Amino acid sequence: MFTEERHKKIIDIVNKEKSVSVKDLTNWLAFSPATIRSDLNFLNKQGLLIRTHGGATSLDEKTNNKSLNINFGIREKENPAEKAEIAKKAFQFVKENSCIILDASSTSLELGKLINETNMRLMILTNGLNVSNILKNNSTITTILIGGVVQGNSNAIQGTLGESLLQKLNVDAAFFSAHAFNMGEGLTDFNLYEVDLKKIMVKHAKTVYALLDHSKLENSSIATFGSLVDIDYFITDSKADSKVTDSYKKAGLTVL
Repeated sequence: MFTEERHKKIIDIVNKEKSVSVKDLTNWLAFSPATIRSDLNFLNKQGLLIRTHGGATSLDEKTNNKSLNINFGIREKENPAEKAEIAKKAFQFVKENSCIILDASSTSLELGKLINETNMRLMILTNGLNVSNILKNNSTITTILIGGVVQGNSNAIQGTLGESLLQKLNVDAAFFSAHAFNMGEGLTDFNLYEVDLKKIMVKHAKTVYALLDHSKLENSSIATFGSLVDIDYFITDSKADSKVTDSYKKAGLTVL
């Protein structure tokens, strides 16, 4: 069992049981107590459960919903100039009469705002409620929400129910942000269920654009949805450390 899969199982168990011990998880998952403790500490730092003495408890629904809402609100306000710069760079790759994916990130939301100001004929698939809300009244754009689950006040659709839709369409380009990126783990995010959907979106896109501001580089989150070989263009802002971006270029990434 890979680390990502184990983390997902732990979260599922904690959410179902509400409270579990290290001993219980050790018995159920057949891993050492040291491994389980390390997993719980990591998941606690990611805000996905509450670490307790000897185990963990789940986030209650009210706390979890509030956290999701605040997190998106905070992300939307973080580094706005950098996100606008990235969106402007990405916009040049949006082509008339194409089918594209925009994820639910605040950076893709900025790109969606630029697209909405044009008269380009496009089909746009998104798992972002905010993105779809901006585009829905544009008569030259066909906006399709990718099906799945919406939890609480989250602005992102999660889960794999939309896979059948993606299999039917020829997606020319997909634009994704992520919680973090490094060359070893690739594009990573903290929401395991949104990660599952992003993996499918990456798989079905002919060209993948990674949109990450400088604060997300050389960081890590809980699960990977895209590796270096999946990324065709890596778009960041002018504040990115040149030593870091040069290392990406040497690894074969096209950095803009």
